[in-house]
Amino acid sequence: MLKNFWYACEFSSAVTNKPKQIEMLNQRFVIYRNSQGQVVALKDQCPHRGAALSLGWVEDDCIRCPYHGWKFQAGGKCIEIPANGPETPVPKKASVETYSVQEKYGFVWLFYGELPEAERPPIPPLPEFEDSTLHPIFLEVKFKTHYTRVIENALDPAHMATVHAKSFGSGFAQDPRVADYEVQDEDWGISAKLKYANFTKPKGIFKLFFRPARTELDAKTTFYLPNITKVESNFVRGKMVNYAIHLPIDENTTVSKRIQFRNVFSYPWADSLFVKFHYKVCEEDKAVSESQYPKAIPDSFSDEVHTPSDALSLAYRKLRQKYLAMSCGVKSELSKSDNSNGHSALLTSTPVVK
Repeated sequence: MLKNFWYACEFSSAVTNKPKQIEMLNQRFVIYRNSQGQVVALKDQCPHRGAALSLGWVEDDCIRCPYHGWKFQAGGKCIEIPANGPETPVPKKASVETYSVQEKYGFVWLFYGELPEAERPPIPPLPEFEDSTLHPIFLEVKFKTHYTRVIENALDPAHMATVHAKSFGSGFAQDPRVADYEVQDEDWGISAKLKYANFTKPKGIFKLFFRPARTELDAKTTFYLPNITKVESNFVRGKMVNYAIHLPIDENTTVSKRIQFRNVFSYPWADSLFVKFHYKVCEEDKAVSESQYPKAIPDSFSDEVHTPSDALSLAYRKLRQKYLAMSCGVKSELSKSDNSNGHSALLTSTPVVK
């Protein structure tokens, strides 16, 4: 897992003035909106006895601990302890760690790391979000495996004819070959353009868009640090973009928060059809991704066999290794001084290649 990046932790529409727990990076955070609609993010752990602040409530733009009613400002400082008299000062250590947040592209983004604001990597671009010709649907999928396997699955061009043989991948059945391609550097990421000359009519809802016996399909797959994939598909009758945030919950759990854009069959009443089909495709990916061993991609490149079609996933592994080596890695490690009572794990800045 990587630190010093922005993480899209939740859809903006899911954040209200009621505290909400966010699990990611082997930690727990609490987010809520203040009276001005701004999002506040803190560590979801009261410094008094470790209770989850997300079980509390918002009062005067502050958050109350559900255990003893301690009141914390948005900046993390405790300003009231009900059990104490007015003459008793609030302990200086009575504060909660806070995190920078911003809203963009329908997500709430939380910055995890120590970099000052001027040195932080940007949130990757998503111009499709502002494109009125593209209709979006929003989805969330849970995988019981390490996030690196989920990312590689999204970047892999060779699995579609096999894993998705009963859905859109059936269009590759007659010609599953992956032509050689080049990996390009992007700002804080990588990409590759792929061309499929003999895509035939697939199964499912996508068969409506592929009437010719042979269709040329152009695709571009992009990865942005630390955990974002974007797959753009252009075909005869339209365009589709799958944008996904693969959120590391812990070593064995990933939640993919997704936006799919389309400019075909873009009637709102058709959304349920596309959502249903998207989940079907994800279930096909889940079955394989959750079976992979080890759960995380191996540390050594020689631990698995590679072919030319793996160029994009190999470039991802190299990019990730680069930033882990730059002390951008975090690992979960319970500490005696954590005072968490098993509620959360302490994240250290120890470089880890895993």
